[in-house]
Order: sequence, then C-alpha cells, then structure tokens
Amino acid sequence: MHRLRRALGPVDVAGGRALTGGLYNCVHLFELADGRRLVLKSAPSAEAPALTHERQLLGTETIFHRLAATKGVSVPTVLHYEPAGPDDPGEWLLLDFLADSTWSEVGEDLPADGRPALRHRLGSALARTATATGPRFGYPQPVPGLQGDTWLEAFTGMMHAVLKDASRFGSPLPAATDTLAALPDRFADALDEVSRPALVHFDAWEGNVILTRDGDGGWRFGGLIDGERAFFGDPLAELVGLDPLGAAEDDPDLMAGYRSVTSDLPTTTPAARSRLALYRIYLALIMRVESIPRAYGPEHSAWLRSWSTERITQQLAVLDRLAAGQRLPSP
Repeated sequence: MHRLRRALGPVDVAGGRALTGGLYNCVHLFELADGRRLVLKSAPSAEAPALTHERQLLGTETIFHRLAATKGVSVPTVLHYEPAGPDDPGEWLLLDFLADSTWSEVGEDLPADGRPALRHRLGSALARTATATGPRFGYPQPVPGLQGDTWLEAFTGMMHAVLKDASRFGSPLPAATDTLAALPDRFADALDEVSRPALVHFDAWEGNVILTRDGDGGWRFGGLIDGERAFFGDPLAELVGLDPLGAAEDDPDLMAGYRSVTSDLPTTTPAARSRLALYRIYLALIMRVESIPRAYGPEHSAWLRSWSTERITQQLAVLDRLAAGQRLPSP
C-alpha cells in the first residue's frame, strides 16, 4: 500500500488481488475508490537466484512500454518505476491495468474465424514496435556483457551469458558448450546484416497479448503486456519469441499484418533462416536453464529438458545445412 501512496499520493484502495500467470515477478491488481485499476509489479530481491539477463527486468519493461507507446502500440501506461535501493531490496513498477483478458485466457471462446484478423493486428503491432530504435544493441539494463555496438557483439554476449548460467546452475546441455558458444562467430555474416537496434518484445506469446470485447460481443486486439524480456536487436527475433514452440514466419495472417507496416523483413534468405535458427536455440536455452532457479515442478522441468533438447538439436541441423549451402524446404 505504501508503494501506491509513494507513487500517487493519498489514494483510497477499494480492493485488490494477486494476479497469476507470471513466472518471475509478483503482480497485484488494485482497485481504487475513484474507479481506477492499477497493476503493481514487484521483483524478487537482487540476491534471489536468476539468469544473468534477469536483473532489473522491470526497468526493461518500463523502457519497452514507454518506447512502444510512442509508436502507437497499445501498452500499459507507466505510472511509476522504482529501482531497488537501500530501503527497498526489490525494484517495482506501477502501471495502469490493460483490460480485459489475455489471448490464452480466452482460449476456445475465440471463434476460429476471428483468429486471422487478430493475428494480423498482432503482426502490425509488433512491426510498429520494431520501428523504435535503441541506443545500442542488446538488453537495455546495465548488466555488463549484454550490450554491444553491433548485433554480433551483443548477441554473442547474450548467448555466452546463458551458457555461463547453465554452468552456474548445473544445467546439462544437449550439445557441447563450445559448439553453442561458437555459433555467433560461425554465422557472423548473417548477424552483421542487422544494422539497426530495433525494439523487440521477445515474449509476445498469447499469454502476453490482451484481447478486449468489441461492441458485437466478439474480440479485438487490445495490446501487449509484460515487456520485461525486451531487447534492442533483430526484428526477426520477435517471430521466435511470440511462438517459442512453432514457426511464426509460416503464419500468413501474422506476416501480412507485419508487412502492412513494413515489407523489410526477409524470412526465407539463407541469412534470415540462419538467424531464426540461432534465436530459437537461444530461447530454448533460456527456457531450459531458467527451470532450475525458478524451481519448476518435476513434470514441467522434464518436459522442458526433452523439448529443448529436440529443439536445439533440430536447429543445429538446420544451421549445418545452411552452412553447407544446402537448400531448406520452403515453408
């Protein structure tokens, strides 16, 4: 309660409840007496176990929402951000509440014929997000080794960081560490095609997409939430983050929406396919390693190990074929 009053001054709180679905931060919804609904996100203390890139995530989310809003993307309004300090061991962020439901919550209530238009809107929103440009490549939080003057430099640091995290947390890998660590240099030419540090949400799966009711009782695109995993880099990486288990570039509705904003997103060139494979390996590594500090249950952890092993092995084979100059099947 004191955080609300610190950010807003004297306010009357009519009610509140914890929001579920998040895996890292604590999230609470507060209803004020004046009718406003606000979301308070609180990070674990800096001493809590976490991956290297998981420090100051709420600062990253603040940057994402503020930048995305300037590009006309519907995101929660940042009301206050407070980094961790001597009087408060965890950072926190106060946002307005972006109603109504996440896409994953709507689930089967969404008619099949409504999905194409929503995917089109999601694609266009992510394309507008990518028009925002950062000061450097990599994660925006000031964690050493996660930024660079080129995308190759930044992505190399990001990849090496998660591999060090795997060693630190004792997470076995499905391929040799040296093989994985050498991937950015091996495909440096492909990574060097990225010349602008574009804003990438990197976690825009359906659980982080808001849908709202329209006047006819259907659903329309309402916006993006939870920009804490954002970085500045290759817009192609967005396709990997929004569909971790699949291949979003094969979704014609999504891609039509994206290309309604910008046509400059090649997905079928050897360089583009190389980068997509690299990002899929990177995300699979994150999902695999984070299961240890987050103490997932044994069943989910086992599934993550099995899935990530298959995903990484598959994408390494894709990279080997591309490096050998072999053609991949068309989507």
